[in-house]
Amino acid sequence: MSLIVAGRFTTFPAAEAAAQQLFDRGFIEEDVTLFFVNPPGQHSRHAHDHSVQMTAAPPIHAASGHGATIGAVAGAAAGVAIFMAFAASLPVVIIAAGVGAYLGLRIGPSLQARSAHAGHHERVHREFRNSGVLVAVHVSNDNQFDAAAILREAGASDLERASGHWQQGRWADFDPTTTPVPLGDLSQQHA
Repeated sequence: MSLIVAGRFTTFPAAEAAAQQLFDRGFIEEDVTLFFVNPPGQHSRHAHDHSVQMTAAPPIHAASGHGATIGAVAGAAAGVAIFMAFAASLPVVIIAAGVGAYLGLRIGPSLQARSAHAGHHERVHREFRNSGVLVAVHVSNDNQFDAAAILREAGASDLERASGHWQQGRWADFDPTTTPVPLGDLSQQHA
């Protein structure tokens, strides 16, 4: 894992000027990248994204099959129980069980889907990263505060520190949905 310091700018020209200041102070091009971060809620998500898989609702057909089984069994049991209470004959009890199972088969999936959908709302994903142009710098323990100071002097807001994969001159595993770790307290402790 690599140590990364980043700052947010509102425009590409401001971010490019900050990158030039980093180069002028000895940082090399391979260790500086800039890219736009979309506003919260507008990030592209792919099927292989772990965070999406953790928050996705179960497929409807899966909920329907499970709900139908539960509904049919519950409906049949309710039908038998009701008619047994009135000392009905065996054919009436069998018919009641069949009607109860049919109704449960129809009602169960919708109840199961509702409960799955309600559970999905409890797992709302919150994003705390502001949009803008992010200038990310691959740093070491020795020069991380220098990079942060240059970004701050250039007008960066939301300075952050991260640990990630830096490959071919860019932050390869950047995830815009993760909460950034502010660098403010860390750089003040160094001063």
